[in-house]
Amino acid sequence: MPSLPISQLPFAASGQPQSWMAIVNYDVDPSGITNKIYFSALTEQFSGSSGTSGTSGSSGTSGTSGTSGSSGTSGTSGTSGSSGTSGTNGTSGSSGTSGSSGTNGTSGSSGTSGSSGTNGTSGSSGTSGSSGTSGTSGSSGTSGFSGDLYRTTSSTSLTIQTGSTGTFVVGTNLGYSVAQDVIIAYDLSNHMIGMVVSYNPSNGQMVVDVETIIGSGSYNSWLVNLAGAAGGDGSSGTSGSSGSSGTSGIDGTSGSSGTSGSSGSSGTSGSSGTAGSSGSSGTSGTSGTSAPTPPFALVYGLFAQTGNSINVTGTITETTLIDGGVGTLSVPANGFNVGDSFRADFGGLLSAGNNQTIRIRVKTGSVILLDSGTQNITNITNNVWSLSINFTIRQIGGPGVGSIVSLGTFNYAKTVNGTVEGFSFNTPNSTTFDTTIDNTLEVTVQWGSTSSSNSIYSDIFVLNKIY
Repeated sequence: MPSLPISQLPFAASGQPQSWMAIVNYDVDPSGITNKIYFSALTEQFSGSSGTSGTSGSSGTSGTSGTSGSSGTSGTSGTSGSSGTSGTNGTSGSSGTSGSSGTNGTSGSSGTSGSSGTNGTSGSSGTSGSSGTSGTSGSSGTSGFSGDLYRTTSSTSLTIQTGSTGTFVVGTNLGYSVAQDVIIAYDLSNHMIGMVVSYNPSNGQMVVDVETIIGSGSYNSWLVNLAGAAGGDGSSGTSGSSGSSGTSGIDGTSGSSGTSGSSGSSGTSGSSGTAGSSGSSGTSGTSGTSAPTPPFALVYGLFAQTGNSINVTGTITETTLIDGGVGTLSVPANGFNVGDSFRADFGGLLSAGNNQTIRIRVKTGSVILLDSGTQNITNITNNVWSLSINFTIRQIGGPGVGSIVSLGTFNYAKTVNGTVEGFSFNTPNSTTFDTTIDNTLEVTVQWGSTSSSNSIYSDIFVLNKIY
C-alpha cells in the first residue's frame, strides 16, 4: 500500500464499527519538527464490540537530547477492542552544538642560544732566534803619508818691495815647489806676497817674485808660509773595509694556539664572547744575506818623493827622474782591478842648449807603458817643467790579455818670454802588459846629445790612486 497522508485516508462506508491498525511512518526535518506522517499499512480486524479506547499516553517531554517520549499506557483490553493508538513520540531534542575547539596555545618561544665560550688564550710566542755572529772587522788601512811642511822663518834682511827678493834663506827639506804662492811677513802691517821662483831644499835658499806688498821698510825677522792655509798633516790612510755582517739568527717558532673554549649552555642569548687574542704570526723567513758593498772609488796617495832626483846632464844614457820617498811605487801580482786609475805629477828645473832633443818614457820593468819619442827643445835655462801622467787598467791578465792606457803631458815655462811650450803623448799597451806579476813604476829621461848645457831633475813627484 502506498504511503498516504492522513487527509487522504478513506472513511468507512458502513455504520459498522471497525477497527484498524495503522503502521505509521514519519519524517523529521532538520529543525526537529515533524513534517509529514505516513500510514504505510492498515490492518482490519473484526471482533466484538470495541472496548473503550485507552487514553492516549501523554506525549513524552522532549529531551534535551531529543529522547523519545514514553509510550502511552496500553488501554485495558476491551473485548476484542482495538488497541489504543500509540501516543506520538515526542520530538527529538536537537543535539547540543559541539563547543568550538579551544585554540591551541601559542608555542612557547625557544630559549635564546647561550653565549659562546671565550676563545682560549693564544699560545705564547716562540723565543727569538739567537743573533748571528758579527763579521770579522776589516784590517786597518795603511797609514797616510805625512803632509808636506811649509811654515818656516828667515833672518835674511829683505826690503818690502815688488819684484825679485833675491836669494834669502829659509828652512831646509820643506815642500815648496816652483810657482807656488808664498807670503813673507814681518807682521800684520808689513808683508809681501809673491810666487816661488826657486827653492833648494838642501840649503834652504829661496827666490820669490813679489807681486803684492803691505807696508814698507827693511827687516831681518820673517815668517814664511804658503799664501793661504798652511798644509796640515797628511790625511790618514783609508780604513780597511768593514767585515761583512753576520747573517741574522732565524726567528723562533710560533707558540701553539690555545685550545677553544667550551660552548655556552643554551638559554637566553648571552652577550657575544670576546674575541680571543690573535694567534702569533708565523715565523718570518730568514733574512737574505747582505748585498755586497759596491767598489766605490777610493782616492789616496801611494808615493811622495822627499828629495831631488839625480840631475841628468851631459849624457845620452836613459836615467830615472825619481828619487827616494815614502810609500810605494809597486803593485803586487794580481793586485790590479779593471778600472783602477792612477795619476803621477812631477815638477823640477830644466835647461837645454840650442837645437837639443829630449825623450820621456814611462815603464814597469822592461815593459814600456808610455813613450814620448824624440822631442825638440832649445835654448832654455833653469826653466820650470811639469809632467802629468794618467793610467787606467782596461783588462787584467797576462801578456796579450792585460791592457793599460796611459796619457802624458810635458810642459815647461820659458823665463825669457813667459811662454809655455811642451808636448803630449798617449799609448795603449795590450800586448806586453801583465797584471799577474809585480809591477813597479819607473819614469826616465834621455837627452839626444851629451851637451853640458842639457840638464834636468825633479824636485817633486807624487803618485795617487784616483779610482
